[in-house]
Amino acid sequence: MKFALVFPGQGSQSLGMMAAYGDSPVIRGTFDEASAALGRDLWQLASEGPAEALNQTVNTQPLMLTAGIAVFRLWQEKGGKMPGMVAGHSLGEYSALVAAGVLRFADAVPLVELRAKAMQDAVPSGEGAMAAVLGLDAAAVKAACEESALGQVVEAVNFNTPEQIVIAGHAGAVQRAADAAKARGAKRAVMLPVSAPFHCSLMKPAAERLRQRLAELNLSPPRIPVVNNADVTCLSDPQQIRDALVRQAASPVRWVETMQAMASQGISHVYECGPGKVLAGLVKRCADGLAGGAMADLAGLEAALAATNA
Repeated sequence: MKFALVFPGQGSQSLGMMAAYGDSPVIRGTFDEASAALGRDLWQLASEGPAEALNQTVNTQPLMLTAGIAVFRLWQEKGGKMPGMVAGHSLGEYSALVAAGVLRFADAVPLVELRAKAMQDAVPSGEGAMAAVLGLDAAAVKAACEESALGQVVEAVNFNTPEQIVIAGHAGAVQRAADAAKARGAKRAVMLPVSAPFHCSLMKPAAERLRQRLAELNLSPPRIPVVNNADVTCLSDPQQIRDALVRQAASPVRWVETMQAMASQGISHVYECGPGKVLAGLVKRCADGLAGGAMADLAGLEAALAATNA
């Protein structure tokens, strides 16, 4: 079986999310390493909250990176094979790059904290918004955005399935585009509880701050192919990887194409590595012939081990 691992991003966090993996020294050790890199206790935040702090972008991004790598290390400790490919959804791309040996974990944790701060600072609170449009294809969603901009920014930014697309931009334009999408036949258009309009062109100031920080870090060629969000390509040159990460902050997450790219390379199973089951649920809707599974708890991880080692 040729399988891939994918790493979740912001939105998959929940209070006590690591309890599902039992009392694992490798998981606790990963959190200790991340806490040392940041100078604050991520384990306590993940375990005890409060939920409002857990859901603040500046906390969520390092937490979800750490959770994904903790589960990946547990996978390795239990004899899990290296996947044929990896990818991550938005923030999850950083977890994928750590798993592939491109980024050192100790460098990645403060890097994603900076990314979170930069994204939060790029647009004043309340001025940006995001909405999920369900039951409308990409072309129609893009058209709804174009007719609703009226001098503001509103763009399709997450292509999660062929008919689940997230839009982002100025709050007023996003609301207009959500209404326009419903007028065009969308089943639903739901405003999302987020603190910034991620992945739209309003994030370009954040991308520039990332560029400066990434220039200071050592990146290595990947040990396994990483499908990136911005271009849906597998890059091996560290400078090209840096550039793709910079652009990712203000570019759409092309998840449908990512799954299709994996299928075209002979991947048959895609396992979500980390808390939550969002990505596992998207797999079949993105590409024919792909099966999805979630390592959202110890039982899910054991099931993936059994399947990939069979």
